[in-house]
Amino acid sequence: MADTTGRLMAGIRQWASSGHDEATDLKKEVAKAGCLAIGDAPDREMVTVQGTLRTVTLRPRGGVPALEAELYDGTGTITVLWLGRRRIAGIYPGRAIKVTGRIGVHGGVRTVYNPRYDLRY
Repeated sequence: MADTTGRLMAGIRQWASSGHDEATDLKKEVAKAGCLAIGDAPDREMVTVQGTLRTVTLRPRGGVPALEAELYDGTGTITVLWLGRRRIAGIYPGRAIKVTGRIGVHGGVRTVYNPRYDLRY
């Protein structure tokens, strides 16, 4: 039993460490690209942020198609939403992307609607 618990704890530590390493790497990329960190980006001002898309989902809003993605940069997350789009070539989970737009807060969720975007590496 103790051996199983030890292996489980070692696996959890490795998983947590890889998440920390990913966050550190993303923060370095953001700084290198000259973008604001999501955690530091002000609401209701034009900003350029960069990170990795964690999820990409089709979520119709009011009968209109909407492509929704969660962007993570190691300091925080924002929701990126393209209204009227079912799919965008190159937009998929795990993809690095730079977006420019105005961050609004809707229902407690920080969101950028229809941003300009640049696919990274």
